Amino acid sequence: MRPLLIATTNLHKLEEFRSLFADLPYQLLSLHDVRLDLEVEETGTTFRENAELKALTYARASGLLSLADDSGLEIDAMGGAPGVYSARFAGANTSYEERFRIIFDKLQGVPTEQRTARFRCVIAIAEPSGYLQCVEGALEGRITEEPHGAHGFGYDPIFFVPAYGKTAAELTPEEKNRISHRGQAARRAQAVLEHWPALPSSHSRDV
Repeated sequence: MRPLLIATTNLHKLEEFRSLFADLPYQLLSLHDVRLDLEVEETGTTFRENAELKALTYARASGLLSLADDSGLEIDAMGGAPGVYSARFAGANTSYEERFRIIFDKLQGVPTEQRTARFRCVIAIAEPSGYLQCVEGALEGRITEEPHGAHGFGYDPIFFVPAYGKTAAELTPEEKNRISHRGQAARRAQAVLEHWPALPSSHSRDV
């Protein structure tokens, strides 16, 4: 069984990916499993750039096929912010409760129909040789006026999913995996991994 490094320092993401990729014929490894203490600075200006940067860096550092993602929240009334800075919005050490307050302040007076937003995720899969492929997923919704729900993590409590009439934090893990941006991207990544070339050439392409 071929090893696949799930290259994330976020334990919530690691758990989600392990659940989503449980049926793949790969040995799923974490950074802890391979004793790789490395955090890649996200210097890209797009989700794709950051995902590729992380996947390639971890693949070359570990010598293993590696999968990394970059994801975040895009709020239309805020010009797409926080976007690629979602995890660092208002400062890396700022609590999500404080981030929610800042977002609510910025959206004060914005009517419900204009509070549209989406979660977006890009997954990159890379070989140490530099060969890589990217897939992505997105979940459309809108920003609530107050947090709801105890499941999930990050911005889930303020992201309302119209199809379910709930926030992402009110969905069960199974419901969330079925529709989430990361779930969509992971299913596309799963299809890519099922047909991953044994001896890939050193180029990249989208699927």
